[in-house]
Amino acid sequence: MSSGTTSIFILGATGYIGGQVVQRLLAHPSASTFEITALVRSPEKATLLESKFGVKAVVGHHGELEKLEQLASEAHVVFSVADADYLPAMQAILAGLRKRHATLGDLPILIHTSGTGVLTDDARGMYATDTIYSDMNVEQIESLPPTALHRNVDLEIVSADKQGYLRSYIILPSTIYGLATGPLVEAGVANPHSIQIPYLIKASLQRKRAGIVGAGKAIWPDVHIDDVADLYIVLFDGITKNPDAIGHGREGYYFGENGEHTWMDIGKAIGRALVELGVSESDEPTAFSREELIKYFTSEAMGNYSGTNSRCRADRSRSIGWKPKYTTADMLASIKPEVEIFLKKSQSA
Repeated sequence: MSSGTTSIFILGATGYIGGQVVQRLLAHPSASTFEITALVRSPEKATLLESKFGVKAVVGHHGELEKLEQLASEAHVVFSVADADYLPAMQAILAGLRKRHATLGDLPILIHTSGTGVLTDDARGMYATDTIYSDMNVEQIESLPPTALHRNVDLEIVSADKQGYLRSYIILPSTIYGLATGPLVEAGVANPHSIQIPYLIKASLQRKRAGIVGAGKAIWPDVHIDDVADLYIVLFDGITKNPDAIGHGREGYYFGENGEHTWMDIGKAIGRALVELGVSESDEPTAFSREELIKYFTSEAMGNYSGTNSRCRADRSRSIGWKPKYTTADMLASIKPEVEIFLKKSQSA
């Protein structure tokens, strides 16, 4: 990177992960050299980002492909922390970065958010797999089918790196947990909640009993929101200081995990919270019926996602200096406070 300013474009700045990444960029020792631009849907949030945080905010959405391409072409670094599955948006970003490379001779950096959902199976909660992926094992990752979740976008990005007009880095968080905090959350700009565990909490509150998919035997990794947000900055700093030492392209996958849980573990933690809060008489989770999966998760397939296996080790992430602090015990302890929040919301609705 140049010793002058660094142009940064971020998608997902108002989201759960993206908001935390923006906060860390704003607090970065080199923040005064960053020119940060964010694409946001809400004009109100755009105004807040500019007036309170000094972030240039462009109002728009990921379906505005020409706008995406233009914004990407104006950035040396792109943080894609939004939709992991919308291929046209990524193709627009890549087109913008290709244009930048051709016009300026710059080698732009793309840090994209995928997820360990790419590793999932169809266990439906009935068994735990012995297959564990390492982000250092390139051949193992390349054995994933192109039909796997997120994989079509990931492959397009790695192909762009191979073509030589950018350097790509893909972060794959696992089950992210914990309430996001900080100035962007306090200002009402960024979302404080994750997706996976809150979905299960809300479904369990509605049925007044903790729910699981199948027998809850399948295993997933977990990572605290602060730890995974730190990974983006550790990676960004590594690229800045010594890009040749940081794996990119086919060697640029970075898992985010610091422990594992079964879905039954989460179900039991929700169950205990429901009993303690007077919502349920039993803390023992029961299996969602097919009708419940459709009712609470919009489809049977979406519901069964919470019964998949996804096992991995963040060996590459740790090798570049990432040191996650929070453990699976912290994840389980974080569930009751979230149950309380969603219970209050449901009571006031």
